[in-house]
Amino acid sequence: MAIVSIATALMLAACGGTGAGGGAATSASAGGSAAAGDTLVGVAMPTQTSERWIADGNAVKEGLEKAGYKVDLQYANDDIPTQTQQIDAMITAGAKLLIIAAIDGTALTSQLETAASKGIKVIAYDRLIRDSENVDFYVSFDNYKVGVAQATALLYGLGVTDRDGKATGTATKGQKIELFAGSLDDNNAHFFWNGAIDTLKPYITDGTLVVGSGQDTIEQAATLRWLQETAQKRMEDLLTSTYGGKGTGLKGVLSPYDGISRGIITALQGVGMGPSIKEGLPVVTGQDAEIASVKLIADGVQQSTIFKDTRKLAAQAVTAAQDFLSGKTPTPNNTTDYDNGKKVVPSFLLEVDTVYADTIQAMLIDSGYWTEDEVKSGVAK
Repeated sequence: MAIVSIATALMLAACGGTGAGGGAATSASAGGSAAAGDTLVGVAMPTQTSERWIADGNAVKEGLEKAGYKVDLQYANDDIPTQTQQIDAMITAGAKLLIIAAIDGTALTSQLETAASKGIKVIAYDRLIRDSENVDFYVSFDNYKVGVAQATALLYGLGVTDRDGKATGTATKGQKIELFAGSLDDNNAHFFWNGAIDTLKPYITDGTLVVGSGQDTIEQAATLRWLQETAQKRMEDLLTSTYGGKGTGLKGVLSPYDGISRGIITALQGVGMGPSIKEGLPVVTGQDAEIASVKLIADGVQQSTIFKDTRKLAAQAVTAAQDFLSGKTPTPNNTTDYDNGKKVVPSFLLEVDTVYADTIQAMLIDSGYWTEDEVKSGVAK
């Protein structure tokens, strides 16, 4: 983890692009050190069970520290009471700003009311905090487009469209698929689902694709806390109930996250499918470019993953934080789509890319996100 932290810090320092405040994040950091002084920023992350959240937390912390701020970074191990207690403690300790990646986007109303009463600004990080007027800014990716990209990757893998989503006109009819969604208490899961279903629906309607189990609602497809073992168990149950225990006829699985993908793949291989796509393993999508899944993609086992460059996301959060702490208002690039039930939260959204085996080198290795050795081993070093 320490090495990942150092590497992430170097990558964050190296990445460019304009920040939410309109200027380059790196130049803003360089100019903010003297004014930051002893200002404390609280950073609340959901879990350390996913390498992406470790990288996110470290990147945000190091970016803020480079700008001269003191940082209290906490992980809550996917436990809601723990996260609420951590945020309470940050407020008590005198934090002037909070950056929060919520476990449950509806569970922080009380903490945010307290923060607002003390003039503490709140930035929702990658997961929108719901049902509160006291969310000041949101930094994330275009999560609807993430769902579109995942569904397009699945369609491409099944020969229904090309990589750009253009129909081939030669697809086999009646291809059976299954659908997985994220955790219902994560607002992003709904954006991913909607983008994916809107993209798949025409092909389900015309009979090109068939959801074999009939489980085609987000409630049926949801995976609580995005857990790999939960996804594996559901896939095993689907194989037993719908596919005679052997997966016969199953051609593809929509997966919204790499951990879920690995659980699905384990279940599929467990009944003798594959072990690779060339050998009959169904096409399985993913998200987050986790190193274990990147290796699976390189090995022809997992079909794809959505790459959300969290170095850039962390830089946007740091830039927005600097704006707030210097008395400015961060500049959003979306002021219409992220209604949290109480207000439309000003947002800064980043674009995403789809990674296939033949684009790992250009997107992940050449950009410095992972090294060639890490991809080969499937382990972050």
